[in-house]
Amino acid sequence: MRRSNSLLGLIGLVLILFAGVAAIFTRAQATVDQIYIAVNGLFGVFALIAYLSAGVENIRAVVTDRSTKYGANVFVGSAIFIAVLMILNYLSARHSHRFDMTEQGVYSLSPQSANIVKGLEKELKIDAFVEGGVNPELRELLETYATHSPNFKFQLVDPDKQPELAERYQIKAYNTVHLEYDKEQTTVSQPTEENLTNAIIKVTRTTKKIVCFIEGHGEPDIDDAQGPKGLGSFKQALSNENYEVKKVLLASMESIPADCSIVVVAGPEKSYQDSELTALGKFMDNAGHVLFLIGPREGAQFEPFLAKWGVKLGNDVVVDQVLRLFQGPALGLSPLVNTYGTHDITRDFKQRTIFPMSRSVKSDTTGKNGLQGVELAKTSASSWGETDLDGLFQRSEATLDANADTKGPVPIAVAVDANLKQMGKEKDGSERLVVFGSVEFAANREFEGTYYNRDLAMNSVGWLVGQADLVSVRPRAIRASRATFSPEQFTVIFYLSVLLIPQMLLLAGLAVWWRRE
Repeated sequence: MRRSNSLLGLIGLVLILFAGVAAIFTRAQATVDQIYIAVNGLFGVFALIAYLSAGVENIRAVVTDRSTKYGANVFVGSAIFIAVLMILNYLSARHSHRFDMTEQGVYSLSPQSANIVKGLEKELKIDAFVEGGVNPELRELLETYATHSPNFKFQLVDPDKQPELAERYQIKAYNTVHLEYDKEQTTVSQPTEENLTNAIIKVTRTTKKIVCFIEGHGEPDIDDAQGPKGLGSFKQALSNENYEVKKVLLASMESIPADCSIVVVAGPEKSYQDSELTALGKFMDNAGHVLFLIGPREGAQFEPFLAKWGVKLGNDVVVDQVLRLFQGPALGLSPLVNTYGTHDITRDFKQRTIFPMSRSVKSDTTGKNGLQGVELAKTSASSWGETDLDGLFQRSEATLDANADTKGPVPIAVAVDANLKQMGKEKDGSERLVVFGSVEFAANREFEGTYYNRDLAMNSVGWLVGQADLVSVRPRAIRASRATFSPEQFTVIFYLSVLLIPQMLLLAGLAVWWRRE
């Protein structure tokens, strides 16, 4: 009889304990919470009353019993463990810190997004208009932004309950985000990290930098967003980061327009006129910044032109051996790159890029005053710069010639920072240029693909215009998939994992203990 009363008392304590845990975590907000708390609490109290009604003598005997001491130790240990969990939960709520253990950091902001938010000097106000004022995935994304700056303020708004706010910002659909920074405002209809970061760049930078693409020589079209060799994706990426992009027909001008922040020379198939080269040279002498995308067998006239600025264009094509399943080694004209030089453009850059149809580009600043050149990217050790172009393109033959070819790793991109005064130029200032040995590197087919060509190209533009916070790895358009649960599903998971299963296991353990005594 005494053992039965002892078991009854322990069951009562367990029921009351779980009723208290449920009350703390659920706050009895739902009907199921109230039922669970009431049932456990009521039966727990009855079990304790029945146990206590056995009499004081019985209680004294049970307290001094060895098995009761063991049971009390188990109960106290469990209570301490639960108390520690509650304290840790409270501390984590007050002092939260996120740890992203995924390989690609899919639950963290990209470096660019984090840098831009950290640089907010004034309050950025965000109103996210969502159905019912609830969107857990969007809230999680905005909370991630907010952890990087106290100036990032957001709220989720139900447009049906606050129609005046929706009307003020002209919100027409759910899942629309309105951003306001100082006097600048914009809206985002598809609030992904990429779109939100681009919108933040837009409202925080009131002065646009102008990127001028020279045309008239058979260059790939920057308005072509569909063709594999078009530069439409490059143009769109520039526009997304608040650059103004325009074409410049240099042959019809005496000089490059003064409002051009950057000039892009991208894959000219025809030669520049002497007047065009002169205009480009004057632009560079006046501290202008230029991005060159010069592929193999084109732009031969730029070889002596760029040599003055410490850049050596190779008259070759970079070949890399690739292994194909069941076929063995084969020649590849699209070398992969994961080796980068030490430079602001490639700071913390470890991702792979691909350079289809590329020539070698080397830094050659030795003996040239005022020039600092860095080779940004190099191909693998199995590659080489093939100089026998006829054999490569006409007979599909390529063999490393130690006397004529450049053995890998082969540099295919160079960045140069030039001090004009030290170079003996009349104007004081700094000229920057970046030269890539491939124009297809920035074409549509590779720009938004699996590799990180977009980041390397956009980092180059950011460095050329001096916007350091834009030099980083950008958010990817595709984020990791995740499971989204309804409130009812979440309730079931919570009760099974936190309350019901642990409670049944504990009661089963007490039953086993009781039978063995």
